[in-house]
Amino acid sequence: MTTPSRLPEPYGQSSGANLADILERVLDKGIVIAGDIRINLLDIELLTIKLRLIVASVDKAREMGIDWWEYDPELSSRARRDQLTRENRELRDRLAQLEDGYSRREVEEKEDGYGRREQERERKEHR
Repeated sequence: MTTPSRLPEPYGQSSGANLADILERVLDKGIVIAGDIRINLLDIELLTIKLRLIVASVDKAREMGIDWWEYDPELSSRARRDQLTRENRELRDRLAQLEDGYSRREVEEKEDGYGRREQERERKEHR
């Protein structure tokens, strides 16, 4: 009696659906891959690298409290705009402080100059 053997399906027909299902599940649930690499020489630790990889959808990452890409100016145009706005405000404040300091100094110099001129006139008159 012979039984029909089950032949594997041709490559690419069902693997695409399986891969899509796996990818959907990973992105929906999230997956964490962690590992450490240590390089020792004669029981002396020379280098330690700690690797932590999280693969998840953006929504799942936000649920976990991971949203660093929203605040990185290299990755987010909003973060870059906010950074430029903040830098612009700081520069304007600094410029105002410098102008205010210059104006005060200018007033003090004028007052000092006026006072010096008066003192010089009084000296000349007394001679």
